[in-house]
Amino acid sequence: MAAVIYSLCALTSIMCLVLLWRSWRQSGARLLFWSALCFAGLSVNNVLLVLDLVVFPVQTDLSIPRLVAALVAVLLLLFGLVWEED
Repeated sequence: MAAVIYSLCALTSIMCLVLLWRSWRQSGARLLFWSALCFAGLSVNNVLLVLDLVVFPVQTDLSIPRLVAALVAVLLLLFGLVWEED
């Protein structure tokens, strides 16, 4: 059951990335760009989570790359929010 939930979370974040990217391409709003980049990092995080806990549960430990991907995603969104303050 956990594998299904992890996979659905990964698919949801990828879908959010696609929708945000499409909206940015149509409107040109820079906050949509930064949000899309954040969801790209979160998508990488979720895919690594599926790989870490479902595909390779014993062989590898991907916790550090997962944390780095999440940190980069949040920092990108934070930078975008600060950069687009006006």
